[in-house]
Amino acid sequence: MNKMTVRDIDLKGKRVLVRVDFNVPLEGSKITDDTRIRAAVPTLKYILEQKPKALVLMSHLGRPKDGPDPKFSLAPVAPALEALLGTKVAFAGDCVGEVADKAVADLPDGGVLLLENTRFYKGDEKNDPDLAKKLASHGDVFVNDAFGSAHRAHASTEGVTKYLPAVSGLLMEKEIDYLSTALDNPKRPFIAILGGAKVSDKIEVIESLLGKVDHLLIGGGMANTFFKAQGYTLGKSLVEADAVETASKLLEKSGGKLVLPVDGVIGDAFDNNANTKTIAVADGVPDDWRILDIGPKTIELFKQHLSDAKTVVWNGPMGVFEMSNFAKGTNAIAQILADQTDYGAVTIIGGGDSAAAVEASGLASRITHISTGGGASLEMLEGKALPGVVALKDKA
Repeated sequence: MNKMTVRDIDLKGKRVLVRVDFNVPLEGSKITDDTRIRAAVPTLKYILEQKPKALVLMSHLGRPKDGPDPKFSLAPVAPALEALLGTKVAFAGDCVGEVADKAVADLPDGGVLLLENTRFYKGDEKNDPDLAKKLASHGDVFVNDAFGSAHRAHASTEGVTKYLPAVSGLLMEKEIDYLSTALDNPKRPFIAILGGAKVSDKIEVIESLLGKVDHLLIGGGMANTFFKAQGYTLGKSLVEADAVETASKLLEKSGGKLVLPVDGVIGDAFDNNANTKTIAVADGVPDDWRILDIGPKTIELFKQHLSDAKTVVWNGPMGVFEMSNFAKGTNAIAQILADQTDYGAVTIIGGGDSAAAVEASGLASRITHISTGGGASLEMLEGKALPGVVALKDKA
């Protein structure tokens, strides 16, 4: 990465403003997955070791519709972070204005403060210069460590760089390095796996990857649209009718690189307790049934393609993994990737649902890198520049 990082700038005695990604899932005030908080800890510990005057953290959480909403408060994150950092973390009930200004001013030397949700202000997503300036007033230096938000030009990610010297955190550096190396200089064979519901969400990713990978394995609901393009009967399976022609063109120009499922687990309802059976895709799906997971022959087919892979990038589940009876395909792919990592392959999970599935499977520690940003990693796979990264200072 050709951007300056926290290692390239003097932080001693400075107020360091850090954009973190603490957009964590909550049930009430309970954090159900602290992966993103843990991922930020190395950067925050490094900064504290440099003896800053203060460490001020800002993040968004969820999608509050109209101003402050207790449901989207970052307050539960402060004690969780405190436990991980081993140092007191104060919390400010606002991210700008008198409450935030006072909280920053009251910090002891080397103190840590977490500001309230930046998206309680609509100006964050609009990249409002006035809000960006107010946020920037909390620091002397800006560190962006929120890879999961780097693909958006928001006041708290890109706007603040207009007012402060801006560098990357260690997590951001790690994310960019893994994904860019995989795309620009992969060890081969290089295999990509794409899943999820919609082809339309990933057309640009597929087009970009076809020019780089040795094979591209397709699973999840998006495979159905490719099946439709091949003329298969799909019952009540999810199909994007307006993307069938695109799927057909992608198959034509893939040069055989696209690998589709050959069988599927079907259900007679979109329900974990539905009646199920396994069918060959070419035989068609009966009326009132739908494909909800890849089948055992597809798992074996994908395993064959992955058996000698040296680089693997995976984004999107293979089925409706939220339902345990239709998670077997996704869990099998996670196991195959963990095994390949043990054999020396570089395995990268591109955030989102596939990252959640790997965490849930207990195999996360056996994957080379699990991205904290689904949308950002997808845009990198498309070959797009990320505004939150572009705005950082270049290395000399």
